[in-house]
Amino acid sequence: MWVAWLITPNKKMVVAIIDKTESVREGRQHLSLTWVLNNEKYSKTHKKLYDVSNDYYGFYPTKKSEFKIKGLERFSSSQLEQLSNDCDVAYYADTYGIYNKDWAEQNNLPERGAGMIYGGMSQQDIDFLKKVKSKKKLVISEYNILESPTTAEIRKQFENLYGFKWSGWTCRYFDSFDPSENKDLPSWVVNNYKVRNAGKWPFTKSGLAFVSSLGEVVILEDLVHLDNPLPFISLSKGEQTNFHLKDNVKFPFWFDIVVPDAAINRVVANFNIGFNQKGLDELNKHNIPTNIPAIISHEGNDYQFYYFSGSFSSTNTLSASSSHYKWISAFKYFLYNEDDTLESISFFWTFYQPLMVTIFENYYKKIGTYRGK
Repeated sequence: MWVAWLITPNKKMVVAIIDKTESVREGRQHLSLTWVLNNEKYSKTHKKLYDVSNDYYGFYPTKKSEFKIKGLERFSSSQLEQLSNDCDVAYYADTYGIYNKDWAEQNNLPERGAGMIYGGMSQQDIDFLKKVKSKKKLVISEYNILESPTTAEIRKQFENLYGFKWSGWTCRYFDSFDPSENKDLPSWVVNNYKVRNAGKWPFTKSGLAFVSSLGEVVILEDLVHLDNPLPFISLSKGEQTNFHLKDNVKFPFWFDIVVPDAAINRVVANFNIGFNQKGLDELNKHNIPTNIPAIISHEGNDYQFYYFSGSFSSTNTLSASSSHYKWISAFKYFLYNEDDTLESISFFWTFYQPLMVTIFENYYKKIGTYRGK
């Protein structure tokens, strides 16, 4: 399998990867993307494949708990124009950023004060995306590109550019709302709810936490508001065929709730969530949309665009070296545990990998059009 991969010819496809939330050298926030590119032998030059630690724009952790910032903010207009000419694809993996407190805790450093070190979409990002769109090239973006620390003005420009809006709400599944049992339950979710509810936190079951941009928290519990609390990504039969995906793939991570312009974008996949009537009433009470897209797309002759409502390309358990084996996906059922609810590797093998293989394969066939071939 390694020899077969080694002798497979490279296919040059220049992908400008933007990741402003990468806090480790292993590139965990965009590792899934780089894995697919390398496994499929897409290369940044005719000879060089992608290096997960170096081939992206954004936050660069270095040795000795230090870092460098190599984002598009340092680019002039002419440099952005050159990058938009050089690249075939722009992929915004994560723009949430790095915060002083988190960086200090991760590296056992004294805290340098509150606030952000680096993050959020910038005007340079918008200018770059406008240039890429005008050249009819592929743009893919993920959660969290729309929320804080991206400013409202920058977000509005992005929404207008690609024809959808953020509702102001995000959501995540938790297997327990008991803070004493679930250490992954963020304290700020509990505290924000208590502030608006007389200091009470009456939840212990599994369920969904909806969080607004204003800090409001709405909790839907299993057996109270939900017949099934675990979100699944669901596709029509046609879309399953188009992208070689199966229906109802679990997604127990953060996702945002967006509202697409149906005249511009189509909904490729939705989140399938088991709301009962009490749950629907609670959503309506807080003006939270009940139809929640997981993927929207625009695939016209004018430009090509995908938006993933979750952090699809992030993983903590994928081995970068395993991308150097051809046909390894044929053995994917031996590489993850389907019963592990919170395992990101199962999402990679059952959804992200076949999705991206199909998107890139279809797009690569079109690259020659704008290259003049």
